[in-house]
Amino acid sequence: MKVVLQSEPFDPGFLLTAFGARHPEAGAVASFSGYVRAEGGGTGSLELEAYPGLTDVEIGRFGEAAAERFGLIDWLVVHRIGLIPAGEAIVFVATASRHRREAFEACDFLMDYLKSRAPFWKKSHGPDGARWIEPSDRDRTDLERWETP
Repeated sequence: MKVVLQSEPFDPGFLLTAFGARHPEAGAVASFSGYVRAEGGGTGSLELEAYPGLTDVEIGRFGEAAAERFGLIDWLVVHRIGLIPAGEAIVFVATASRHRREAFEACDFLMDYLKSRAPFWKKSHGPDGARWIEPSDRDRTDLERWETP
């Protein structure tokens, strides 16, 4: 499966090693590991809601678009859902291609999508209570660069 949504913690190093080992034909594997930021004590945890059959399918569609656009050999997205404490990994993206540029760009492309358009509902929990989080202007701008011909 190329999209994994899970509430359990994961080890990005283990995921990267396993992904790379499955692709001896790749000339490059790029990855990104994202963590819940503490925001200077303002965030104790993030809570992510997702709907099976919607969130995973939409991410899968975008992953397949990335594979076609960048000529990927393979790709993987692992994303946490539920309550995730600050400091823990929340997302892992890996891409395999024949050449480095395509692997880097596809990984960046997938992360820009995940930050801006993936159907997750995010809530930050901190000392001042809980608040819903929307994509930032920067997140939207990062995604727009891929939409320009």
